[in-house]
Amino acid sequence: MRIADLIAGVAGLHRTGPFAPILAAALTIPVAWMIHWIGGFPFLVVATLIGAAKVMWARPRASVRMVADRMIGQMIALWALSAGLWFAGVAPHVFPYPGWIGAFVMFNLLVALPPIARLAARHPLLDDVAAGAMAASVTLLAAGISHGWFG
Repeated sequence: MRIADLIAGVAGLHRTGPFAPILAAALTIPVAWMIHWIGGFPFLVVATLIGAAKVMWARPRASVRMVADRMIGQMIALWALSAGLWFAGVAPHVFPYPGWIGAFVMFNLLVALPPIARLAARHPLLDDVAAGAMAASVTLLAAGISHGWFG
């Protein structure tokens, strides 16, 4: 198997059929947690950018279905949680469940919306980046409401 196929198909995850994008997003949560644990929010941003560069390199060269782009979008959705914890000085091993569940659910709902899904026609990564950014915004807003930042 070629390197581009391993990257695009997340080492065979593309073979799981129609559930591959959701599984890729779910697999991203423990990966992002470990990256956050190792180096905090800045390390997660760098890892996301490196991953996005790999996806952009692999896309035209891959002969398998692209599912790695969902991982990049999910990582962006988790930026709000990671940044909040990092700026608050919370121990790096802490990655509380309401934040990552909210980011996961919002990302997967938003990426399926027709206006966002149509962005994939322009570039395969564009829909995932847009959905990830919007999911991060919603997650941040929900955290603000939950923690009383607005009152």
